[in-house]
Amino acid sequence: MTSSETAHPGPSRSGRVRFATFNVLHGRPMADGRPVSVPAAAGPEAPLVRAVASLDADVLALQELDRLQERSGTVDQASAAAAGSGARHWRYASAFHGAVRTGGGWVPALPEPGLRVYGPRETGAGDDAPSHGIALLSRLPVLHWRARRLAPAPVPMPLRTPGRRGLTVSRDQPRAALAAVLEGSRGPFTVVALHLSFVPGWNIRQLLAVRAWIADLPRPQVLLGDFNLPGALPRAVLGAAGPVGGGIRRTRPGSTPAAHHGWRDLALAPTYPAHRPLVQLDHVLATGIEAGAARGVRAPGTAISDHRPLVVDLSM
Repeated sequence: MTSSETAHPGPSRSGRVRFATFNVLHGRPMADGRPVSVPAAAGPEAPLVRAVASLDADVLALQELDRLQERSGTVDQASAAAAGSGARHWRYASAFHGAVRTGGGWVPALPEPGLRVYGPRETGAGDDAPSHGIALLSRLPVLHWRARRLAPAPVPMPLRTPGRRGLTVSRDQPRAALAAVLEGSRGPFTVVALHLSFVPGWNIRQLLAVRAWIADLPRPQVLLGDFNLPGALPRAVLGAAGPVGGGIRRTRPGSTPAAHHGWRDLALAPTYPAHRPLVQLDHVLATGIEAGAARGVRAPGTAISDHRPLVVDLSM
């Protein structure tokens, strides 16, 4: 933990913690459902910062973030978002490094490692290779960080791309997952930020791998991210929820979870496409939290991205 992370505003909602997940499309503003350039009068990070600040989230997972990419003004977007949201505890993980080509695609930075994690100590370091990835931001103190690379699907797939007509055959990219053990008012709990593959079946495999990867971390456990899986499918994959009642249950790392610890959808709302949401691809799933514990579920519109953020308040 760095010195810049020793102070934190913390939750101010009578013990409730606000969680949010947002695929930000590298901070691109939207007009009529299509991404547009950032207005010249604004700083390149301004639309992103305004959007994340409007969520007032205590714990925020972000996907499709740029770091030092020319298309987003060579901004460290994770650092800018953390500053804008008042999150002193944060990490950004990139599973791959490379620059975006003008006509589309990537030029990989071959000497860079497959997975690299950046935090407050790396803020302002401009000599690194450009990258693209995810971030987890927290106003609560973080006791432990963990990161994992998720391999890309081996086959390409036709995909609808914002700003392009029809389908584009796209190759999958490496993905990353970030886990943090946070200190809540009732004890430690685990939060995971993730962005899964768009390839059907491969994303299910990744989700199950993440579940196994965090099995030894404290409960409750909350998964936040763009799963590229619709509706109730992620919960069905992770397993049916346990019986209602019993409140929040906690286990120590390494202990065996009780049989009633099922996974629950905590926020049900369509999030995609942002201008006319029809399907939910972004999810907040949890185990160790009873049904009905969620409050204030919403998927507000913002000025950026083809996804809407998903927001929920929980007593933690």
